Amino acid sequence: MFKDRIEAGQKLGHELAKVLDPIEKGIVLGLPRGGVVTAFEVAKILDLPMDIIVTRKIGSALNSEYAIGAVSQNTLVLNENEPIDNHYLKEQVLKERQEISRRLNKYRGERRPLDLKDKTVILVDDGLATGFTMQAAVKEVRIQRPYRIIVAIPIAPADIVHNLNNLVDEMIILKKEPLFFAVGQFYETFEQVNNDEVVELLKKSWQSR
Repeated sequence: MFKDRIEAGQKLGHELAKVLDPIEKGIVLGLPRGGVVTAFEVAKILDLPMDIIVTRKIGSALNSEYAIGAVSQNTLVLNENEPIDNHYLKEQVLKERQEISRRLNKYRGERRPLDLKDKTVILVDDGLATGFTMQAAVKEVRIQRPYRIIVAIPIAPADIVHNLNNLVDEMIILKKEPLFFAVGQFYETFEQVNNDEVVELLKKSWQSR
């Protein structure tokens, strides 16, 4: 059980410090919104720059809360075990990519994204459920040819960790849980993070560099 996202980020940061080479050129990417709080603490401990990567869940046509995949600016991840209507999928991908663009403009303003080429990219979220949004993030980062990709997560289901491990160079997971219902069950405090908090944390990170 974690006290909150801040404590989870601090614990992740200390674990990452054990595996990173001091001369390694690293960048921390947080997945908004909650993952940015965790990523901010990781970046502080590692003394690395922080940026964001926005991915969006694609919900089922019958139940929007049930994820059938996820999308990033340039990539798409789908649950291969779910039947998906192509027309519905096309609509949802367009809708979610528009939302990604809106959020990036909101969070980043006119600031350009950090260059990931030949860097060690550390992808951070406050937890994994299905893992689809993180898979989309990994695929998006791969396009930019980083040196290596590390996924750092406080809590995740054991089976999702196994699936994701094949896609990245290294994973840091503080807790792997066989009985998993929701990320929030592993936090004492798990309040929703709003857009203004994300913007403020990004500004603090950028000003500290």
